Amino acid sequence: MDMLVCSCGHEAGAHHNTLSPKYSIGIIWNLSYWAYLWRNSQMEFDQPFLQLPWRFDANALSSEVASLPDAFWLEHPSGLPGNSAVPLVSVNGEMNHAFDGSMKATKALTSSPYLNQVVSSFGEVVARSRLMRLEPGAKVAEHVDFNYHWVSRVRIHVPIITDPDVVFYCGDEAVHMKAGESWLFDSWRRHRVVNSSKVRRVHLVIDLAGSSRFWQIVRRADTTPPITVLPGAGEQHLLRTEQFPVAPVMAPGEMLAIVEQVLQDCEANPENDVDTMLAYRHLLLDLVHDWREVWGLYGFTEPAFPQFRKLLERTASQLLPNPRVLVTASNKVGINPIINQRILSAALRPRRVAEFSPGYNPTA
Repeated sequence: MDMLVCSCGHEAGAHHNTLSPKYSIGIIWNLSYWAYLWRNSQMEFDQPFLQLPWRFDANALSSEVASLPDAFWLEHPSGLPGNSAVPLVSVNGEMNHAFDGSMKATKALTSSPYLNQVVSSFGEVVARSRLMRLEPGAKVAEHVDFNYHWVSRVRIHVPIITDPDVVFYCGDEAVHMKAGESWLFDSWRRHRVVNSSKVRRVHLVIDLAGSSRFWQIVRRADTTPPITVLPGAGEQHLLRTEQFPVAPVMAPGEMLAIVEQVLQDCEANPENDVDTMLAYRHLLLDLVHDWREVWGLYGFTEPAFPQFRKLLERTASQLLPNPRVLVTASNKVGINPIINQRILSAALRPRRVAEFSPGYNPTA
């Protein structure tokens, strides 16, 4: 989990750019359908939970978890009681929860051969990955993961230490993930976890975008025979980690796709004010148009950064004060936090230029 959704806060259809203030039920349904389709065609995942075919030796994993020093367990970044984590793949391989930077294996992972094998066994480029611990009687409060990291990534859960009284809720469904299994869940839906047992629940969680190989297995997960990964046995994959998780400047096409997704999701909610909805559509599309203009002139060279920054500041200044002035139809999240997390906070990262352009000297 990356952000709580509290009660106070938190190229698709170009033909919707001049949406009439007079919605019909049919138009609302179609907008809802297309927003749903856009999101899930991007992720190829349209259900609360999916059990994957990979299987692991939970006892061997548990043994390695038990050998980790207590100092490796960090408090949850949001300070949630009873929640702690061990970074396994992190920015620069350090003990942190960050997203923004080159990902490397931490000492916790390099000193744990089977954990390393399990993380590598999917054959994918992995993003931030951790062991996540939930104390007896603790919970993960209901929330939605909507920051930029989740635009293109999903999370795999591998339960290591668990109990039937540990229940994961997502959307309208609830499951107990058994030790040694592997699962996907839809983090755009509201989800929560409750540990009503007397054990410390520990899951391995692996974030990734996934290549075509991965998504081909996901598509046929219900019919694929189990893929059992035992310690030291079978094909050994090298660990590959994300080196370029974010660009220095968000490409205009990506910005447009994110903007259309949130707009269409909010347009699908008949409780939103029509005039406010249209004002937000114009506000965000104006950002995209002007962003593309600056991009076309300067790309992500030094003269562009002040202009990009002004566009972001202009947009932020025009957001209405109520973070829930518009609310998504799919998961009832306020539009302002989504705009802030997926666009305004993610669209400009000048310090990343050197990584994308070797030899670039920002002071030259």
